[in-house]
Amino acid sequence: MIDLDYLAFLENILTENRKERFLEVLDNRTKHFTVAVEDVYQMHNTSAVMRSCEVFGIQELNIIEQRFGKRIDKEIALGAQKWVDINRFESVSACLTGLKNRGYQIIATTPHEKDCMLEDFDITKPSALFFGTEKEGLSPEIMENADGFLKIPMVGFTESLNISVSAAIIIQDLTNRLRRSDIDWKLSAEEILEKRLHWAKNSIKDIKRIEARYYQENPRSLI
Repeated sequence: MIDLDYLAFLENILTENRKERFLEVLDNRTKHFTVAVEDVYQMHNTSAVMRSCEVFGIQELNIIEQRFGKRIDKEIALGAQKWVDINRFESVSACLTGLKNRGYQIIATTPHEKDCMLEDFDITKPSALFFGTEKEGLSPEIMENADGFLKIPMVGFTESLNISVSAAIIIQDLTNRLRRSDIDWKLSAEEILEKRLHWAKNSIKDIKRIEARYYQENPRSLI
């Protein structure tokens, strides 16, 4: 349950333009689609995918770190890590199970004999879009558990794209189609409140001191 008094206290510190911008961005955020990247060794690629998620309105990014531990490259992400939720998994199976339990179908973005072209993809179902490396692609475990396969139409000699480029193309196409549809794709009222609180905290310097002051002045909020 969101402490609305605490939210109001924090947002009172922000400028009106900042608060209006939060609402504008949140109105275009979605969890109808989520993105997952598997063991991407090049840190800048994961960071670039996060940036694409933020730019095109995907609220959650799932990172599987089964082989390579990594941190977000802030220079590439350019602040996107403040606005996108990162779910980290130590194994493929944990990620697959978690997403399926939340109602997502697993979509492997890779050329496959049963694949679907991007423009023909059915956007009505909540989908988790999995991306692997350009060289190795997705692991057999993901391929075997995928509910569908999606690929970008290509007409040149090159058969693959860098993961960050592929993600940007697919996310931009699907989110644009989603916003033009009648699908209930937006965040819930509760999710919007949660993000307003999270983003307000991320926007305020010395938030720990300010938070401590609030709870000192409002001890009942701790109950």
